[in-house]
This record gives sequence, C-alpha cells and structure tokens, in this order.
Amino acid sequence: MAKNKKQKVKRPKALPPRGLRDYFGPEVVERNEMLGKITDVYQRYGFDPLETPAIETVEALGSFLPDVDRPNAGIFAWQDEDDAWMALRYDLTAPLARVYAQFSKDLPTPYRRYAVGPVWRNEKAGPGRFRQFYQCDADTVGTPTVAADAEICGMLSDTLEAVGIPRGDYIVRVNNRKVLNGVMEVAGVLDPFDPTKFEAERGIVLRAIDKLDRLGTGGVRALLGEGRKDDSGDFTGGAKLSDEQAEIIMSFMDARCDTGGATCTRLRELVAGSDMGLTGVQELETIAELSEAQGYGSDRLLIDPSVVRGLGYYTGPVYEAELTFEIFDGKGRKRQFGSVAGGGRYDDLVKRFTGQEVPATGISIGVDRLLSALREKGRIGDQDNGPVLVTVMDRDRMADYQTMVSELRNAGIRAEVYLGNPKNFGNQLKYADARNSPVAVIEGGNEKENRVVQIKDLALGKDLAADITTNEEWKAQPAQMEIKRADLVTEVRKMIARADG
Repeated sequence: MAKNKKQKVKRPKALPPRGLRDYFGPEVVERNEMLGKITDVYQRYGFDPLETPAIETVEALGSFLPDVDRPNAGIFAWQDEDDAWMALRYDLTAPLARVYAQFSKDLPTPYRRYAVGPVWRNEKAGPGRFRQFYQCDADTVGTPTVAADAEICGMLSDTLEAVGIPRGDYIVRVNNRKVLNGVMEVAGVLDPFDPTKFEAERGIVLRAIDKLDRLGTGGVRALLGEGRKDDSGDFTGGAKLSDEQAEIIMSFMDARCDTGGATCTRLRELVAGSDMGLTGVQELETIAELSEAQGYGSDRLLIDPSVVRGLGYYTGPVYEAELTFEIFDGKGRKRQFGSVAGGGRYDDLVKRFTGQEVPATGISIGVDRLLSALREKGRIGDQDNGPVLVTVMDRDRMADYQTMVSELRNAGIRAEVYLGNPKNFGNQLKYADARNSPVAVIEGGNEKENRVVQIKDLALGKDLAADITTNEEWKAQPAQMEIKRADLVTEVRKMIARADG
C-alpha cells in the first residue's frame, strides 16, 4: 500500500495587490517633509486642516470618475452587512462635499480647508501608475466669486516654488468649463434646456481633450469620431461627432494665442451665440486681471483652452499645474515632465446632498508626481543621516548602552543600540553602514573602567568599514576619537555637525 504523501502547504505570495506598492523609510520622510512645506503655504493663506474617513458610502461619493469602463465605475466598492454600498474614496473633494452638507451650520462661510491623504482608483495599473496615491488638497466652499479661483491659482504657484520648483520650470494653465460647454453648445452636443441630452457624448469629448498631451491631436480627433484603437489593440469607442462638429471642438483646443487677452478674444468668437460660453470668457478675463494684480503674470499663469480636467463635477474655471522642464522617459526619449496638480470650480457637488447650489473651488496636488519631479530636479534624494549607533561590546552590559542611547535621544539626537548578534563586531559596522549612521559609539571594558568612550565619524570611514573586523582596527582609524563619558552628547553633536557640513 502506497504511503500517503504529505500534502504540500500552499503559502501566500509575498506580493502586494496589483497596482499597489510599499513605501520605505526615505520615501516616507521625503513625502512628509514636502507635505510640511505645502501645508505651510496653505495655512499661510488661511486654510484649516480636515481629515475624513478613507471609506465613504457610494451614494456620498457619486459617479464622477472619468474611467467609467472599469468595474464599479472606477472605484473600489463592496456591500456592507446592512446592504449599504461602501467604497474607498477616489479623491478628497467628494468627502468634503459630504462634510460641508452635514456640518454647514457649524462651519464658517466661506469654509477654507486643506486635506492630505491616500486615495484609491480602480484603474488599469502600469509603469508609474498606481491604484493608491497621495493627494494634497485645498478648497474654498461657499463663495461664487472667481476671486477665489484666482487665489487658488496664486497659492498653487507659491506652493510649487516653496517645495523647490523654480519659476520658469512650471506654468499654471487655466480654462473654464463654461467656455467648453459654450463650444459644445455651438457644436450641437449640449442643449442648455436639457442638460441630460448628449451627456454620454460630452463625457467622451471631455476625456478625449484631457488626453491631448498623451494621444496628440490625431488621437483626440479619432475619439471625437468613431473611436480609437491603441497599440495593444484595445478599442475605445468615440463620441461619433460629425466632421463639422469635431472641427469646432478641435478649433477650441487650438485657440491659445500669445497673450491671455488674444486667447479670450478668440474664445469669444468660438462661443458666439452661447450665453454660458460668454460668461466663461468673462470669468477667465477676471482671473487673469486679478492674478496680474497680485504679481502672477503670464510667466506663471496662462489661459489655455486645452485644459478641461477629466472629472465630471467641474462647473467653471479649471486649472492645471504643468512642469515644463525636460526629462528622459524609460526609452531614453526627451519629454516634458507634465502635470502635477489640477483643480477647478464645482458649484453643484454639495447640491447633491442639500438640493441647493453651494459654490466651491479647489486644487489637488499629486504628491507622488511632485516628489518624482523634485527628484528629477535634484531637490531631494540625498540620503539623510540615520541614527547614531551605540555598539555592543559586552552583551552583559546592555543597561549601560541603553543609558547612553537614552541620553542621546533626550538631547534630540536620533540614536539606537545595536540589537543584533554582537559577537561579530564587523557585522555591527556593516549594520551602521546600511543605516547610514553618522556616528558609532564604542564602549568596551577598558573604556568603562576609565570613564571614556570611543566615537567614530562614519562619514569619513565608510569606505573602510567593510574591511574592519576587530575593535583594534576600528580604533586605529583617524576619524575615531576618545572622549570623556560625560561629554558624550556634546561631542556626538559636534561630530554630526561636521558630517553635515
């Protein structure tokens, strides 16, 4: 009789879900430092922080994502035990609308808030495109004046410069959905008396224009017509506009002129006959005038009809921050870095809850994209110093080493005791190197008896560390010095300062 073979244990794969990633120490530190600079600007402009849950009801979130061909209209959703549908938030704006509708009696009007956190979208994952990413938003709720839009654009400009994007390496591009709606009214794909008519066609037009940088004019025109097949063979259905209708839309996208005034003049021609379109042009002129008065000229803010923004809830001015410096893509080709932030006016979003129109406008910064841009510019990426390492020469004297590390920490110095196997001193030095420790502290039995310690400048000795295996070799290096035990904090601080200098 054959012996029963032991069934093989099926173990889970140590991989994150597709389209998601892990963030390690330096990345988290860089992100937090950048977010601190951004929120400092937001607070200087008078915005207050707000935190909302990562999960909202599907009813509260609504259906505004551009990638509607994905499951659950592009959101991660599930049915709760009480049959209510829940979802991970896809942005930080929809939760704000819910909060304002819920607490409007307790909040000042206008309400100015900023928010930071991860959002999730059920989109196709790809190189550099993740399903979870961080956003940093600022919004003003409760004021209809486009002065609020002009302020947001100016604040976005200040924010980019505060984090390290110099003037000349970015431009804030501004358009108005009312202008685009006016163009679509002229083109015959918008009925001002029946907003639901041609709704599907308008959605395709919006998404097509929003992909101009990626698809080019040929790809956009194809989507305005019958549709487009991409390199993989996937076919995306188009808006099925006539050639005449498509030409009106394409003329709108090509309406940018050398100056904002000339662009607005051209837009007036395109929306002639549409009251909504003319109102949008007037709002653009006001934004340009107010921005100029605050010192934000055409080198920082540009009227650009090609900006539409993909989300369906925008109702007026829309804006996008684009980085204009060149980088090399994965195939070694030069290209502009592109957009890192976007936003606009959404006067109907709170109305979903209250039945009453509540004007609102805001901006959202793509945190991961902006971090990547700062690395390209060399503004971040240098490895920060790790903790000072207190080495262990005698495992029976762990209390002495913990006392030293406590003194360093209480003095505001990042420090740790080596908690691996202390038998091989070389492994401790390799650990210090892996942690990018600026200083190592050594106290053997003789040092303890003489009330001294050895401290080592690891920045000077890093190249030699891999070859050092004994305490005697370590002491022989010129970057090492003997100090009084009582001077530990003072001398370590000096050594760190020298390494930083």
